[in-house]
Amino acid sequence: MIFAIEEINQNAKLLPGIALGYQIHDDCSSSAIASNAALTLINGEEESVEHLECRGSSNVAAIVGCDMSTSSIVTARIMGSFGIPLVSYYSTCSCLSDKREYPTFFRTIPGDQYQSKLLADLVRTFGWTWIGTIRSNTDYGNFGMQGFVEHVEKFGVCIAYSESFYRTDPPEKISKIVQVIKQASTKVVVAFVHGGDMRILLNEIWRQNVTGIQWIGSEAWVTRNFLPAKERAIYLTGTIGPATRRIEISDLRDYLHNVHPSSFSGNMLVTEFWETLFACSFITDNGTRPGNSPGHVRQCTGNEQMEGIQNSYLPAVMDGTSYHVYSAVYSIAHALHDLLTCVEAKTGETVYFDENGDPVPRYDFVNLQTNLKGSVDIVNVGYYDGSAPPGHELMLNVKEISFSTSGNTIPRAVCSEPCLPGTRKVGRKGQPVCCFTCAKCADGEISNATDSTDCIKCPLEYWNNQAKTECVLKRVEFLSFGGILGVILVTLDLIGVCFTLGAAAIFYRYRETAMVKANNSELSFLLLLALLLCFICSLTFIGEPSIWSCMLRRTTFGILFVLCISCILGKTVLVVIAFKANQPNSSVMNWFGPVQQRLGVFLLTILQVLVCVVWLSVSPPYPLKNMSHYRDIIILECNVGSLTAFYLVSVYIALLSIVCLVLAFLARKLPDSFNDAKYITFSMLIFCAVWITFIPAYVSSPGKYTVAVEVFAIWASCFGMLACIFAPKCYIILFKPEINTKKHLMSKGTSL
Repeated sequence: MIFAIEEINQNAKLLPGIALGYQIHDDCSSSAIASNAALTLINGEEESVEHLECRGSSNVAAIVGCDMSTSSIVTARIMGSFGIPLVSYYSTCSCLSDKREYPTFFRTIPGDQYQSKLLADLVRTFGWTWIGTIRSNTDYGNFGMQGFVEHVEKFGVCIAYSESFYRTDPPEKISKIVQVIKQASTKVVVAFVHGGDMRILLNEIWRQNVTGIQWIGSEAWVTRNFLPAKERAIYLTGTIGPATRRIEISDLRDYLHNVHPSSFSGNMLVTEFWETLFACSFITDNGTRPGNSPGHVRQCTGNEQMEGIQNSYLPAVMDGTSYHVYSAVYSIAHALHDLLTCVEAKTGETVYFDENGDPVPRYDFVNLQTNLKGSVDIVNVGYYDGSAPPGHELMLNVKEISFSTSGNTIPRAVCSEPCLPGTRKVGRKGQPVCCFTCAKCADGEISNATDSTDCIKCPLEYWNNQAKTECVLKRVEFLSFGGILGVILVTLDLIGVCFTLGAAAIFYRYRETAMVKANNSELSFLLLLALLLCFICSLTFIGEPSIWSCMLRRTTFGILFVLCISCILGKTVLVVIAFKANQPNSSVMNWFGPVQQRLGVFLLTILQVLVCVVWLSVSPPYPLKNMSHYRDIIILECNVGSLTAFYLVSVYIALLSIVCLVLAFLARKLPDSFNDAKYITFSMLIFCAVWITFIPAYVSSPGKYTVAVEVFAIWASCFGMLACIFAPKCYIILFKPEINTKKHLMSKGTSL
């Protein structure tokens, strides 16, 4: 500050004819001392250090200070009442940006609202979501950490623990905080701490030998030396944090080389500077060191030489804190110059204060790295520029960073490992959102990103793949011609068709024989035609369902089965009528001739045809994608449409079958050599047995097997009728021609 003031006073263009004076007070990091010093400056109770001729009431233009935010808060309130600017070089609390509370407060160091944000950006850059926080229990630490937490919570970061302390706290509390750090599951710790507070914490870290901590420091301590070189390498290697930018100031080194206690008589700051630089002490008459405690190493002579001295007080460039002091003095000088000349200054570096009295934030990012000598170097690994476009403020060279881990890999700081695609996060009761378990997505749901909080339900016709990372089309299933089951059923149908055609050929070839004539050849051929069509009809149940195949399946099946049963019923009635006709004085055959037989079959069949026509007209069967039976399979099937029509068709077939079965059963023991009734009885028993067992098999069979059961039931019932009714007759025609005579068939002997 003295260097800057003297430089300004020697500058003929800046405040010409005006010399700046100053008083320097040490606030000892105490708000009470700082406020008292401020009032002293305002009231003019002390003489200036440099310009003894400036006596009387003080005319303070501005105050440079304080360093601690808490002291600046108290002092700024006092200065605000008098309208005197307070320009701080080190107070970073974001609370000081409130111009309603602190209208005359300015600062040349960025406020903590920026540092909080850039620390949060740093945490997000490395993917840390589970971190510990340590803060000074002051306005600096509390407001800074509050801003940091608000930012990181937006990124989904959780705080494993949050501890605060102050340098005057008892050692037990510091020890307890270190125990928390030591036992925590995360090794990444963000420390928003004053330098003096951090010294105490690190001494306890050293005492308890807590290593492997990845420190993220605030600018107040990250570049300061608190531990010996060896211990600093052990406990602080890998530390990352922002530092105020170092600026080269011309003539500063020469000025410091010319500083001598004799040039600043009575100035305790110069005396302390000299004693620290040369590790000696000026002894007063009472045996004490000015501005220090009693005792000394050696006596200062005043003839010590600065040449060759390497010390932080003699930098090649000015550190950030010193430069902020330099900027504060110059900003006050230029403001005074502008007021006097009413012209905006155009010289030097532009120092900009926004509406809150804050400068544009600019930081260097530094990393503590161990060198070959075993000591620690402060390495610049990036920077933060608040004037850059959004999203480009932070520039970090990650490859140049040294971390606290042994393999120099980026430390892991997560409460739970990320949930892979195919799973979702499930929070743990009573724990932060960063602590969770990974649960597999339910069937029919997927997640295609890491750490998904919810699974996405697949569209209706889609299902999840095995990994549950994407939706795929459901497998479509129907009874196809190309499948093994389809081939078997088609083969059985062709066998049935061949047997039916074979029986028809035999009957046609031997149509003039007694066996064919006696069994009403017309009804026999009609029944064979109906059976042939039934075998062919069953093929409509195989293949992908379509509108036409669905309509043909049920209706054709219903009509053809009624035609079959009508023919069998006609043959059964014919057997009964034929027996009655042999009775004396019977004329029943006059009422059941060929015309009546045809009419009976026609009427019984046409009734079913009418029901089917109404069915197709009102609510016909239609193709349906059944997705309720299987979750991952679409079953292509035919919906019956009108249930009423379906039940009417089915009940009508069942009713005719029962009537035919009862009549055939009653006529099974009629005394004919060839009694067709008992074969009809067998055929109807098979028919009824097939369809009774079909019902539970149909209900319990899944997917395409449902249709297969229905096709097999059609084949079995048709083959039963073919085998029971036509096989015995064909056997007699082909292999027992001697009994294929009218005489034998009309005899009352033992039936065949």
